[in-house]
Amino acid sequence: MAAPRRRVRMREVAEHAGVSTSTVSHVLNGTRFVSPATQAAVLAAAEELGYELPETVEIAPSRRTLGIAISSYSNPYMAELIQGVEQEAIRAGFALFLCDSHDNPKQESEAVRTLLTHHVDAIVLAPTSQWEETALPLLHKGGRPYVLIDRLSASPCDQVVCDSASATATLIEHLIGHGHHRIGMVSGLPGLSTSQERLRGYQRALVDAGLAVDEHLVRCGHSSASGGRAAVHSLLRNEPRPTAIFSANNAMTVGALQAFDELGIRVGDDVALVGFDDFEWASAVRPALTTVAQPFHAMGARAVQLLLHRLENPMAAHRVVRLPTEIQYRDSCGCPPLDRRFPEAPRN
Repeated sequence: MAAPRRRVRMREVAEHAGVSTSTVSHVLNGTRFVSPATQAAVLAAAEELGYELPETVEIAPSRRTLGIAISSYSNPYMAELIQGVEQEAIRAGFALFLCDSHDNPKQESEAVRTLLTHHVDAIVLAPTSQWEETALPLLHKGGRPYVLIDRLSASPCDQVVCDSASATATLIEHLIGHGHHRIGMVSGLPGLSTSQERLRGYQRALVDAGLAVDEHLVRCGHSSASGGRAAVHSLLRNEPRPTAIFSANNAMTVGALQAFDELGIRVGDDVALVGFDDFEWASAVRPALTTVAQPFHAMGARAVQLLLHRLENPMAAHRVVRLPTEIQYRDSCGCPPLDRRFPEAPRN
């Protein structure tokens, strides 16, 4: 009588395929996305070793889900970023889960925990200032690939950002070129890489032009409209007051415009105004606003592409992608209106 055939165990399939036991389980049970190449290797190993699948198991491409945890997705630029993520994710076959961190570390950790509870395959995160203490341990424990977007971190991970410092320096140099020597700044939330980079760019441009960096000309606007409004009121109490102001994000720019209106100050005539982040109505107000336009749609799409690469190549080196910005020169900075800069050619 022949001895009964020894049953092949899942860990043997994992060793033969060069993957973890959990990966084999995900492939055989369709419980999590596994790259096509890895799935093929697991199935080939199972067949070679004679691993017996339960009759109820059906090998099929597993459903993929992508989690997004960002701040204030009602903000127009975040909406554009989400569209970029969504478009690329749908093309890759992902379903989306969206959470708002409200730029609060505690809510950020809850958002990440919620996404992990829903067993998302990967996460796009716009980190808060304390994400390394709150969200990062959860991400490491959850073992899901993630990419940081919009804000830079020293932690080794995939990231997609823009060069805030250089773009800010270019704006400040532009104001100096218009003859402004007392330039105020409304800065963003402390601890964020974007806030720090924009402050460095502001300071660098002043130093390069031989101008003093006056700490009294910088006010924190906490990245909000109400904060921007309060910061501008405070800046304009300086004597002599600044002749130009740089606002470090679009929400604070809205607050700055409110403050100018309340004080009866005419933008472009009494004070120049430039801002970081372009938005739809920046060209519709009068005077039209000179701003830094970030490629948010492209940032979102690039983040998904990095995650796809990470899923296919878990051990690949981490990449930090910096996308270029574009300055939208309008007339709030002191440039003449477009119709005077580019007059219509005379008709014959």
